[in-house]
Amino acid sequence: MKRVFSGVQPTGNIHLGNYLGALKQFVELQDDHECLYCIVDLHAITVPQDPKALREHILDVAALYLAVGIDPKKSIVFVQSDVSGHSELSWVLTCNSYTGELSRMTQFKDKSKNKESAPTGLFTYPVLMAADILLYDTDIVPVGNDQKQHIELCRDLAIRINGKYKDTFVVPDGRFLKAGARIMALDDPTKKMSKSAENIHSRISLLDEPSKIKKSIMKATTDSEGIIRYDVENKPGISNLLTIYSVLSGISIEDLEKKYEGKGYGDFKKDLVEVTVNALAPIKARYEEIRHSQELLDVLEEGAQKADAIAKKTMARVKENFGLGR
Repeated sequence: MKRVFSGVQPTGNIHLGNYLGALKQFVELQDDHECLYCIVDLHAITVPQDPKALREHILDVAALYLAVGIDPKKSIVFVQSDVSGHSELSWVLTCNSYTGELSRMTQFKDKSKNKESAPTGLFTYPVLMAADILLYDTDIVPVGNDQKQHIELCRDLAIRINGKYKDTFVVPDGRFLKAGARIMALDDPTKKMSKSAENIHSRISLLDEPSKIKKSIMKATTDSEGIIRYDVENKPGISNLLTIYSVLSGISIEDLEKKYEGKGYGDFKKDLVEVTVNALAPIKARYEEIRHSQELLDVLEEGAQKADAIAKKTMARVKENFGLGR
């Protein structure tokens, strides 16, 4: 089976965009791939974090992984910093990357805009991301389209090093979001749904109460036309809500347009509230069951041991090829 690696940062609550765009695919992939799913806590400290809150968020994300359907019997679930190979390989890759290619990363440009200086970790974190992937001889990386440039860097580094030191890394391929899985902010459907947006009603988090879900959907931006049809360019708000409804319910957008022909946005939004609440209820219930359990800690401990065993083999090969160690 081909090997899959992906990770989520432990910063804030996972929202509907994360779930429909990434985690849902994680669950689908584990049936016919060898999957490693990581909580990437080292990436989180590229910006200041409260240590106690970070540790809680790590466990929050781990519990949500299991709650959405990632099965530790099929997939390896672990915390990035529990495997030292991530940091070790990141340094090797840093020494084989160039400041020019890192300075061209659009995410770094966006996050450092209008700042006199930025943390070095923010500049080099695409190299750490490449290390995450290459450490496990990864074949497929399921990521959002906004990470495409980082996957290209990862491939470039693997090919560059393989050119100098034969057979060091597997060159991975990115698996980008399926059409229709890109979820936009409810208050501004021209922007991607985000954990960091100031307006809490711009997103729906997987652990939101039904009352919060209802308020966020009913306040969601639409348009003055009053016709329920999919048109991203002219009707981004209602198109975004149609996408959410379709993915959560399994009903095609075309069928939803027919279902709500002649009906107003109010009726549509009320039904979407019900669909969303029903879809997220079992996730929330499973999360609450496992979040403070020994089972969760055992899953992470076992996952770290399995991941570390794979990582050690890769690092032994890297050290041999680079002439590192005794």
